[in-house]
Amino acid sequence: MRLVYVTETYPPEINGVALTVQRAVSHLRRQGHDLTLVRPQQRDEGPLDSRHEWRTAGLPLPMYPDLRFGLAWPGQWRERLLQWRPELVHLATPGPLAWAALHAARALDIPVTAEFRTNFHLYSAHYGLSWLSPVVLRVLRAFHGRAQRNYVPTHLARRELARAGFSQMEVIGRGVDTERFHPRHRCDWLREQLAPPDAPLLLYVGRLAAEKNVELALQAYDVVRAGMPRAGMVVVGDGPMRRSLQARYPQVRFVGMQTGEALSRYYAAADLFLFPSLSDTFGNVVLEALASGVPVVAFDLGAAGELVQGSGAGRVIPNGQPEQFITATCALAWQHRHAGLQRERARALALNARWDQVLSRLEHSLLEVAHGHDAPRARQARAA
Repeated sequence: MRLVYVTETYPPEINGVALTVQRAVSHLRRQGHDLTLVRPQQRDEGPLDSRHEWRTAGLPLPMYPDLRFGLAWPGQWRERLLQWRPELVHLATPGPLAWAALHAARALDIPVTAEFRTNFHLYSAHYGLSWLSPVVLRVLRAFHGRAQRNYVPTHLARRELARAGFSQMEVIGRGVDTERFHPRHRCDWLREQLAPPDAPLLLYVGRLAAEKNVELALQAYDVVRAGMPRAGMVVVGDGPMRRSLQARYPQVRFVGMQTGEALSRYYAAADLFLFPSLSDTFGNVVLEALASGVPVVAFDLGAAGELVQGSGAGRVIPNGQPEQFITATCALAWQHRHAGLQRERARALALNARWDQVLSRLEHSLLEVAHGHDAPRARQARAA
């Protein structure tokens, strides 16, 4: 299969979408598919325009200067699609780069698939722009409405998007590296630096931004400390709210962005993972915590709603119930010495979410769309 894979985020950026996209690209290439990656040029990177990768011009996102979006006009896309002759264009993110690719591909009658990864329409409320939410939702619906197939991470996401008027959806899921994230990475020295052995250690991993609802996790920790003053909490990640959160919660250990073995050790050191987001479509960090044998407290959405609910590997809270989130955090934190069974169940859940299965499903579906689409104009373009 010849395909063009379009994404606004990719390593060296570090975030869940970038790393997941990189894994998918690597898998498809290992399977022998002829893949051209298109993404924005990142800071400190040189330009690249080849058969295998096109780094377009890019600009920083207004609210996230460390993230960038790509720029390429439909005319540029048409020229390259005629040159590359793909059987499929896959859009991993719905930014300006993907919109231009979508217009060009549809004009040439090349089939298009897309992924719904982020609830951008929910972000508006966190920045005082609630009136924008229905507008963003209409834009996302128009974008995904022009794709032959749209991939979503959970059955819950598919049901909610269907109610919002989205169609042509298929659940693909997410996976986790159960070797990189494993209880054996627990480091006793690190654990002792973060909290005494007889006190619980709480963990948050993710971006420190308004839409992540991070402060609820820190408030829950404050309540835990009222009953267990020696309890510890670590926040792994960075973002626009880090400075203000550090100032308001000086008792919390903020360690910034972590990767590789260091990140694995922080997960394995924790007794409880807090995921307070109400905007994530999945939350890869939930799977990473489960793989590390760490029980989870989260709201009923994404990975938690799909996997943790009723599993005995933590608590899933009804959306919009912050008091219940705090209560559940306190209950599990205060019982951390008796969480052996919860840890086993957390690990078992993660072992059923293997990347090879997820990526094989994606590959099979992409092949189905690429080879099952009747596109005479696309064939004429590829013959040109």
